[in-house]
Amino acid sequence: MTGKPAGFDDDALLAAALEARGLTARHVPWDAEGVAWEAYSAVVVRSTWDYAARRDDFVAWADAVGDRLHNPPALIRWNSDKRYLADLARGGVAVVPTTYVAPGEPLPVLAGEVVVKPTVSAGAKDTGRFGPAAHDLARELVARIHATGRTAMVQPYQRAVDATGETAVVLVDGAVSHVLHKRAVLRSDEVAPVRADRLGAAEAMYDPALVGPGQATAAELDLARAVLAAVADRIGTTPLYARVDMVDGDDGAPLLMELEAVEPNLYLTAAPGAVDRLADAVVARSG
Repeated sequence: MTGKPAGFDDDALLAAALEARGLTARHVPWDAEGVAWEAYSAVVVRSTWDYAARRDDFVAWADAVGDRLHNPPALIRWNSDKRYLADLARGGVAVVPTTYVAPGEPLPVLAGEVVVKPTVSAGAKDTGRFGPAAHDLARELVARIHATGRTAMVQPYQRAVDATGETAVVLVDGAVSHVLHKRAVLRSDEVAPVRADRLGAAEAMYDPALVGPGQATAAELDLARAVLAAVADRIGTTPLYARVDMVDGDDGAPLLMELEAVEPNLYLTAAPGAVDRLADAVVARSG
């Protein structure tokens, strides 16, 4: 997308690494007019953070680009709506318990501290965290999401986010590239404040200290690989990249929070060699 916030430099790093490998890299907005996508040997989705406001258009664009798109259109379609979590849960993946509430459906009874968000969203926009005393605010957010025709999702807030943070495992071409640690984004009893810019993401997402290098336990690596295996089985191929975000449940076992396979910031500066690993994988898929 155009108008990216400062500091989100994954795209520039990847382009430079591809140029160093003899490829010509171009940064082109997905919705630019008159682009001959078929002229490119590979099209890599990166910072399309504006897709959530126009998901139908974005998915149609992905379908039109076809097989040269990475990640592939089938994965873009499936992963751009967070109801994919239900598919993974049915397949045996340990997922944060989630209730989906479509427009016109009754809101379930709220218990304890909950998180509410739309199933189609990016950058923690229209996302909030609410304790029992603020459940009315949670209901208001669900109503606001429904008013735009979107489905809401309700999850129990995982206390480990505050205690130890999230772990994100980045995989490139099916192999673990690097691990990230993420601090809490949501504050208690409010809808996350967003920045008044073109991206409109939650203010916390702009914090340069939000994400840094991390370490993963054997159980977390096993979960990341299980998620990727389920994805590969579903779409018939291994994604070029994926970021698997997880948190410890109350029993200490990791739970999947989100699989980011559309437009994640991969934080390529967080680990030595991460840029090169992704660039090499793109070259291998460029034919």
